[in-house]
Amino acid sequence: MSLVSNLFILFVAASVLIYYLVPRRFQWIVLLAFSYIYYIAGGPRYVVFILFSTIVTWLLALLIEKTEGNGNHKGAKKLLILGLILNFGMLGVVKYTNFTIENINALFHLHLRGIELLFPLGISFYTFQSSGYLLDVYWKRCKAERQPFKYALFVSYFPQILQGPIGRYSRLANQLYAEHKFESQNIVRGFERILWGFFKKMILADWAAVFSDAIFGDPEKYSGVALLGVLFYAVQLYADFSGGMDVVIGISSMLGIELDENFKRPYFAVSTADFWHRWHITLGTWMKDYVFYPVTLSRWMSKFGKKCKKVFGKKIGRAIPIGVANLIVFFLVGIWHGAAWKYIVYGLYNGVIIAFSGIMADNYRSWKKKLNITGTETWYYIFTVIRTFVLVLIGTYFDRADTVGQAFLMMKQSVTSFVPSQLLLIPAGKQGTAFTSYALLIIGVLCVIQFIISVLQERGVKIRESLAKLPFPVTVAIYFCMLVSIGLFGSTAIARGFIYAQF
Repeated sequence: MSLVSNLFILFVAASVLIYYLVPRRFQWIVLLAFSYIYYIAGGPRYVVFILFSTIVTWLLALLIEKTEGNGNHKGAKKLLILGLILNFGMLGVVKYTNFTIENINALFHLHLRGIELLFPLGISFYTFQSSGYLLDVYWKRCKAERQPFKYALFVSYFPQILQGPIGRYSRLANQLYAEHKFESQNIVRGFERILWGFFKKMILADWAAVFSDAIFGDPEKYSGVALLGVLFYAVQLYADFSGGMDVVIGISSMLGIELDENFKRPYFAVSTADFWHRWHITLGTWMKDYVFYPVTLSRWMSKFGKKCKKVFGKKIGRAIPIGVANLIVFFLVGIWHGAAWKYIVYGLYNGVIIAFSGIMADNYRSWKKKLNITGTETWYYIFTVIRTFVLVLIGTYFDRADTVGQAFLMMKQSVTSFVPSQLLLIPAGKQGTAFTSYALLIIGVLCVIQFIISVLQERGVKIRESLAKLPFPVTVAIYFCMLVSIGLFGSTAIARGFIYAQF
């Protein structure tokens, strides 16, 4: 059931209506029922996987808490490891078995056959979310949930099941189980967010996809617009993923439940590390809390750090272990995105930049001091934003290309050939090339609108609150125009699912 389908809109409307009609003490049961209806609608066979993840982590969390309470820390740790192996093992088998077989065949010149496996909806998201819960119970950040059906709701909550955000039990659970009274303000706020999400996704993202798909689909034919192809994909990816988050958060707001924000204007980042603090925020914080800190604070990393200090000195020796931890984190970020070498390269590319920046931090500060750069200059801010965007864009080649080889080919084409007129040869919609120039105009106008809104938000302007202060007819007119625009322009483009739903 696609988030952009009419059926999904009816499904959400029904869930919100019933949610507020039933006695409040039963609201969480309504959410659980609709969450499983939604999941079953995507494929009844997928339910086995989410049930497995739910039951395993629920049971082991209870056992961990009980074992730890009896003073058996080693036993609790063994249970934690078992839970993580079972949970991530399921994800690994489903997602990476055929990738492993392909690489074994290539390495040893074998002809092992791949296995036909189901790829359950949202498995990467609910695996991380349930594993985070298990670790939180082990670290005593939260108490284990006794009620299995309430915990099942935490894992399966339908607005976020397909593409996040990755929730934390300590923040989300109380909201899911609480009694929420009907408030018109929540409905309005949710509708505004959903409308803006559909606006970005169905117009900007889907039109940008027409061009990025064509260029990456035939890089030889469109060799003169390889650079524009990756720019279109950068626009598509942001509008698609952030638009999906707007829809998800908007639906949840209607239910009185506030999900974590997942984006904070990432293309205004001043460094690659800052970019990852703004892009897919909940994945980044998950990796920081459950991978980066445990790795950097581990015994083996402590020993490694001491050796680095002896060999390289205190400053660099202190930075190297942090850099290694970042490489581990971004290797995992890469393979989380998909079972392909291009994703591994994509992750390691970002990890290397961040690790190198950490090692060179003192040098950067020294160079800035010698050049009399304080870091507060407007020109320097613009420079860092552009520099970061270029670095991010290079990584985007690996994310979008079919293979690592194609990514390098298109990088080469981006700097050796530029024939923008080739864009006009790309068919846009049912009318073919006759509509191409209009499609480019639509993309350009919406990019300008998105840019202006982002600049205002960077300066602290709260757009929705500002709109609410306008005369009511003006506010209604703005939202009516957005709704009409989706109908007029969104329906012209090819309807597409959300990119991150595949991860």
